[in-house]
Amino acid sequence: MNKRIPIRQDLTDEQRFQYLISGIRDYAIYMLDTEGHVSSWNSGARRFKGYEAPEILGQHFSRFYTPEDRAGGLPARALATALAEGKYEAEGWRVRRDGARFWASVIIDPIYDEQGALLGYAKITREITEQKAAQDALRASEERFRLLVQGVSDYAIYMLSPEGVVNNWNVGAQRIKGYSEQEIVGQHFSRFYTDGDRAGGLPARALGTAAREGRYEAEGWRQRKDGTSFWAHVIIDAIHDEAGALLGFAKVTRDLTEKKAAADALAEANAALFQSQKMESIGQLTGGIAHDFNNLLSVLASGLEVLTLRNGMGAGDIGDIKTLDSMRRAIDRGATLTQQLLAFARQQPLQPETRSVNNLVSGFESVLRRAVNAAIAFEVRLEPAIRATVIDSARFESALLNLVVNARDAMPDGGSILIDTANVELGEREVDSLAPGSYVRVTVSDTGSGMSPETARRAFEPFYTTKEVGKGTGLGLSQVYGFIKQSGGEVKIRTAPGEGTAIAIYLPAVAGQDAPVQQDCTETVLIVEDEPDLMDVAAALYISMGYEVLTASGGQEAAALLASRHIDILFTDVIMPNGMNGVELATFTRAQYPAVKIILASGYPLPALKLEHNNLSEYAFVNKPYRLSDLARALRSAA
Repeated sequence: MNKRIPIRQDLTDEQRFQYLISGIRDYAIYMLDTEGHVSSWNSGARRFKGYEAPEILGQHFSRFYTPEDRAGGLPARALATALAEGKYEAEGWRVRRDGARFWASVIIDPIYDEQGALLGYAKITREITEQKAAQDALRASEERFRLLVQGVSDYAIYMLSPEGVVNNWNVGAQRIKGYSEQEIVGQHFSRFYTDGDRAGGLPARALGTAAREGRYEAEGWRQRKDGTSFWAHVIIDAIHDEAGALLGFAKVTRDLTEKKAAADALAEANAALFQSQKMESIGQLTGGIAHDFNNLLSVLASGLEVLTLRNGMGAGDIGDIKTLDSMRRAIDRGATLTQQLLAFARQQPLQPETRSVNNLVSGFESVLRRAVNAAIAFEVRLEPAIRATVIDSARFESALLNLVVNARDAMPDGGSILIDTANVELGEREVDSLAPGSYVRVTVSDTGSGMSPETARRAFEPFYTTKEVGKGTGLGLSQVYGFIKQSGGEVKIRTAPGEGTAIAIYLPAVAGQDAPVQQDCTETVLIVEDEPDLMDVAAALYISMGYEVLTASGGQEAAALLASRHIDILFTDVIMPNGMNGVELATFTRAQYPAVKIILASGYPLPALKLEHNNLSEYAFVNKPYRLSDLARALRSAA
């Protein structure tokens, strides 16, 4: 049976309020007089501070403060603040009767009577030592976490607002992205993305995915403050409060540029190894087939010779003779095909010699120019001090012609072809499997249609062609590839659809060569003739005398060659139908290049030439048709 508690009914309101205050144990509630002396004391005050009422009544409340706070005048300032502002509120250390300290939440309110006179102060104190300890522990944990995050230099770790604005910034972010905290806090994180990604809405999609799924993870190119790009691994986590509201995002970024470069290099090396093994296998198969096919052709060729001898030289039915001739031409074409296959298989016989590729290009330039049409601009740029290389001259010229013809076919509507030479120093694996060292590079570039990546990968395979049926065997580039590989070099394609193609040949420079060699001692003659047949005859005569030959079909083309190449002798026709004639070209050459020897040629005798020039006799002159002895005599008299 519950004990009945008696209830007094004779208490005044004042007595009830006094008992109320006295009975509160969780708060120290007491009165101070106007000077700060304690005038009342409740059970909560006794429990917190340890003083009994008789011990503390009449004492100044400053004894509850620490010596440091008393020395600093804090008790007096607290009363003054309460009086001036109507309230004083603070937290701080207070001292119990036994000298122990506790953390207190303090409120002081001034008390006035009905007339507004100050009666004193009401002081409420609550001990919150445990709460402070918890808050301090939380702050310490947060500070340790902040220091941890700030100290990480290999990762960019920072917070974003729900809209994507940067809220903080660690040292890793500064190192990786280049922005200081003052520069980037308050800016939108999309500035780290490339222009293309921003235009495509990637930053917004990343935040949307993180908000919807809780996490976003990806790799891609990002930009530093200086505009350079790096390959980044990115994680974005959505941060929510206890109620599930989105507070923002935590973003962690790591720079994986070196790792990606290593992975790309490994993938490229594996692809190159696979391509090399594939080409080697095809080469072995092709070489075997070519050898067997050659044997079959030899049987056929020998059989035809026997049949011819049996029927008698030139005797027999006209139909039989035509049939035999057709068979011989077919055998010749088959023999050419086998030679091309052997070139790819690197089994063709070579006659290597130490040569300057500049001289080989110059001597073959007239043939190369005739291989292209008038809609194509043809230019040659030769590095003046090119190193020597060991090469089969005839095979090199054939390879060069193949490349020029391919470039021409890629530009049916016209364009430009450039042949250039250069000395290069290659590092480890800079060009496939070539060893580091000195090389000579010959590049044939065009402005044609270019190739797709798949076409470029297969361009050197035999019988692979993108031309229409009947317009190519697919052996041109494979022949170039096989010859250059057999010569110890490498061939590289740089191309893209619509951006043209550049095929570079790398050949080892002659070992032990301290400095680049100049041109061979052979002199170079520039032949200017508008009749192709006459040009070929003149070129053959000069080549037979040991000269390097360049050709031009008109005065303007010749002037361009004089400006870009070293020329020793100018041999020019006098009468040319278009533009600058031979005498005008000779006058220009004498004025601009006085060291060049000049020889004029014409089908008219010298006295019959009615040109506006008063002193033709200052140039050596030969009449057409000329013979080798005529040219030799003119060369001796040329000035």
